[in-house]
Amino acid sequence: MMKPSIVVERIDRIPVKDQHTELVERKGLGHPDYIIDSACECASRVLSRYYLEHYGKVLHHNLDKGLLVGGESKDWFGGGIVETPIYILIAGRATTKISHEDGFEEIPYKELIKEEVKNFLRKNFRFLDPEKHVVIDMKIRSGSMDLKKVVESEASVPRANDTSYGVGYAPLTPLERLVYEVERGVNSVKFKSRVPESGEDCKVMGLRLGKRYIVTVADSIIATLTPDLDHYLSVKEEIKEEVLRTADRILGGEHEGIEVYVNAADRPEEGIVYLTVTGTSAESGDDGNTGRGNRANGLITPNRQMSLEATAGKNARSHVGKLYNVAARMIAERIYNEVKDLDEVYVRMLSQIGRPVDSPLLISIQYITKSGADENTLAYEAAEIARDEVRKMVKLQELILEQKVSLF
Repeated sequence: MMKPSIVVERIDRIPVKDQHTELVERKGLGHPDYIIDSACECASRVLSRYYLEHYGKVLHHNLDKGLLVGGESKDWFGGGIVETPIYILIAGRATTKISHEDGFEEIPYKELIKEEVKNFLRKNFRFLDPEKHVVIDMKIRSGSMDLKKVVESEASVPRANDTSYGVGYAPLTPLERLVYEVERGVNSVKFKSRVPESGEDCKVMGLRLGKRYIVTVADSIIATLTPDLDHYLSVKEEIKEEVLRTADRILGGEHEGIEVYVNAADRPEEGIVYLTVTGTSAESGDDGNTGRGNRANGLITPNRQMSLEATAGKNARSHVGKLYNVAARMIAERIYNEVKDLDEVYVRMLSQIGRPVDSPLLISIQYITKSGADENTLAYEAAEIARDEVRKMVKLQELILEQKVSLF
């Protein structure tokens, strides 16, 4: 068995939570980038389940090249109409037929993918009708023979089908937690039952300057439930109060002021307000690309080390662009939680095409520690945690397909 090279090193930098300026973003459930990420992941997941059920293993596929072309709509207080539907295009490579001695067995991939994407939309959007408001299209071709053989190898451990890297870190800063929890809270069943006018397209941008926090929320307010401007403004106030409640829970008194802005582009005197028919700006205002949104931990964090790989749509058996971004985060979190005297941990995992997925070419562990820490013990414990986690790499496919880990 190939053994991964593990390098553990201390880095001298100010932890992000102690830096003066920090920026964090999350694109929420109804954002066009989140929708197309979800559509591509739906495609990978449903094909993976079909492959496992019929052939005993996940066959070659990568469906991580998606495009959402926004539709056209007209919205007004109390109503609206979608004039041109949202167009979703899922592109990539997949095993679409199996050869036998007496011919070919066609895999009904188009039907499987369309129904899976529609189910996602039905489950997560109250006002977006996948039959009326969305067109789902695919451009899927067969993969190259060399990559198919790499992915579908009979080896006990799958082989990496790319040379790529994944990045994870721990812990989250208070601002990172705040931005994530604000979007999750606004898109929760509890909040939507109380404020149904709030749409699913909720984007949150957080800025911290010292101990001063500025949170900007864009929320696609539902036109049919909002009869007039006064009602619209009251919905914005409800969203603002939800942000402040979340901030109070996460930050407590550890701040020097919190400013919250909801739909900051609004100019009611000019007729500019953020209304939608469907709860997403994809109906008219914005488009989406796979991999352009949240990283694997659900955030966009320019203060951090990051990978630009799209996790969505990639093969959960062998594509390290997916596996290593998830695994790196899990390793970083375990190290931070189990090793003493750490301020921050960063983990980078580098693959090499053809190597077993449980044997990365390199695992780089970088840490910021408090003075006086026993760094020899720290390095040993961190490396042992990394070794333990990579031994579980084959099981990560199951966690991903069962949707037990965050991907975006």
